[in-house]
Amino acid sequence: MAHVHADAPFVPLNMAVLTVSDTRGFDQDGSGDLLCARLIEAGHWLGDRRIVPDDIYRIRAVVSEWIARDGIHAVLVNGGTGFTPRDTTPEALAPLFDKAIEGFGELFRQISQADIGASTIQSRAIGGVANRTLVFALPGSPKACATAWDGILASQLDARTRPCNFVAMVRPDASPCASRQSVVSPVTETLTAEKPA
Repeated sequence: MAHVHADAPFVPLNMAVLTVSDTRGFDQDGSGDLLCARLIEAGHWLGDRRIVPDDIYRIRAVVSEWIARDGIHAVLVNGGTGFTPRDTTPEALAPLFDKAIEGFGELFRQISQADIGASTIQSRAIGGVANRTLVFALPGSPKACATAWDGILASQLDARTRPCNFVAMVRPDASPCASRQSVVSPVTETLTAEKPA
């Protein structure tokens, strides 16, 4: 079971929030508001926030810009993860990933089952790592975003979480988890060299 080590330092991440919607502006973006509030309350920084239509290339363009930018450690995308013809967020993001985080979508659907039952299979939430930037795509409802943040992201984006978390992957100045301290892979070395903290 994951737990927080009180003696480990908190390491803030710089995050960007993208809402995918054909209809919402910032004044109706409850999901984006929730994610921004949660990450700031946790002690992280909001580096950028945007809204784009449900368009595979516009989604990919914004996220590509962020993963190429120095200092953006995580991208939280909400919306476009269902099965309507306009839902293309997973297709927009998956080609950008150096590594997929299959467990994110799996765990999100498992946690969601308590609230929405078998309808959870209609969520195509995904996660991945691209240019040493974490990217998570969540459904567009505020309740789903709260489920993802509270149940998964809050702990996995916290350097104090043990036995492991994602922070040292995107912030090389953070202490790695015990399981990663003795092993430095060539991929980690390459990614560290390519993108500074």
